[in-house]
Amino acid sequence: MMKTAEVLKEHFFLERLVGTWTVTAPDMTGDEDWTETVRSLHGIWFVAQGEGRMPGGKDATTILTLGYNASKGKYVGSWIGSMMDYMWVYEGEVDASGKVLDLYTTGPDFNGEGLADYRERITFIDADHRTFTSSARQPDGSWKQFMEAHYTRKV
Repeated sequence: MMKTAEVLKEHFFLERLVGTWTVTAPDMTGDEDWTETVRSLHGIWFVAQGEGRMPGGKDATTILTLGYNASKGKYVGSWIGSMMDYMWVYEGEVDASGKVLDLYTTGPDFNGEGLADYRERITFIDADHRTFTSSARQPDGSWKQFMEAHYTRKV
């Protein structure tokens, strides 16, 4: 029989995401802010739904799921958006500061064909402000940031 998941100390990092946020990301949304609402599924999984308008005026919705897999010792998750047909799957960890969650994934290479490695980073500035950045792995192994979103808590 499968063991019921228990809320672990690692889940408390994700608990800080719960609430309603204003999202500002000129790189991907132009001048319009988005709204993201994050809820907890009994402290085990966290679901963030983003709503906004893409440059060019088309409405879009995104869903981010995050949790902690105790057997892997890793944070896990996924991301889907109505603007693409690819599901991003994440695995990562919180850094020593306890403020940064690095999530690693593989997805379509935006500069050509095939797949590329990406790092998504959630950084808590304080209880009401956080950032989300996306970086692509370069041929030399370094990371080049190409997107940054700022989140301010509404509720």
